Amino acid sequence: MRIDVHAHLFPTWYLALLEDAGVPTAAQHRGLGADDNAAELDARFAMMDEVGVDRQVLSITPAPAYLANRSTATDLSRRINDQFADMTRQYPDRFLAFATVPLPHVDDALAEVDRALGDPGMRGVALTATVNGTAVTDPSLAPLWEELDRREAVVFVHPAGDCAGSPQIDGAMRWMVGAPVEDTIVAAKMITGGHLLRYPRAKIIIPHLGGALPVLLERWDNLSRLGGAEPEIEPSEAARRLWYDTVSHGSATALRAGVRAVGADRLLLGSDFPYQIGRMYTHGAVSFMHEAGLEPDEVHRILDVNAAALLGLG
Repeated sequence: MRIDVHAHLFPTWYLALLEDAGVPTAAQHRGLGADDNAAELDARFAMMDEVGVDRQVLSITPAPAYLANRSTATDLSRRINDQFADMTRQYPDRFLAFATVPLPHVDDALAEVDRALGDPGMRGVALTATVNGTAVTDPSLAPLWEELDRREAVVFVHPAGDCAGSPQIDGAMRWMVGAPVEDTIVAAKMITGGHLLRYPRAKIIIPHLGGALPVLLERWDNLSRLGGAEPEIEPSEAARRLWYDTVSHGSATALRAGVRAVGADRLLLGSDFPYQIGRMYTHGAVSFMHEAGLEPDEVHRILDVNAAALLGLG
């Protein structure tokens, strides 16, 4: 079963309410072909059919309701989760979904995890690399991670679009450069900060092949003993406890580096729809894998085996 684990859906009503709540970046997700109207869904399904994608796993990140107002954050999170669950029932052969949670309100987030994951179409939780500037690995979020670990939940950690906290990453660089930098940082914090040892049962997906991770693992290994202390786990070994999607905009070089760094068994098909559409969806998300010089079995595992197994469908 061919499952695209990294696909967005941005209903107009949700973005409008997010703007009303004071989120100016909500508008950037409009007009991309990722609305829930019939015409855009039909176009999406046609692109999926062209490359044999059976299902997409929908996520609202990077536009979650991470709002200071607790009741608004909780209400918006519930409403979008309910719509996503409805869409998995309306289109059971097309969609699964990751739930969102109303952070930084941890108690409400825990309640929403319990509520949302009770629906069979919701196959995990989507978080962002930072929550209003606080790292998703911060101790303040430990109760949430403990619950996700207890549930052995799939956790998709998407860039927040906050330019990795750097004033030098601005304008078009927010997503072009900032997103893979965010991926790299959150992966590094999880790998070197003991996060994976504290929450070993959570099944964490880092998008975009982990950013620069494939070319940094040897460096992390070599520098992990600075100060004379042995790491609890070698970074390159810890990296193989995470999963990564293949969003690389058709880069065979990046895909080969990912396979070499963590193995084909840790890679999952991702498209980043609608940010790769048209030829970039058909070629940049799927077809290029057949041209990347991988072994046929590696391509098969990435496209048709790994995601289904991780999500409990294979």
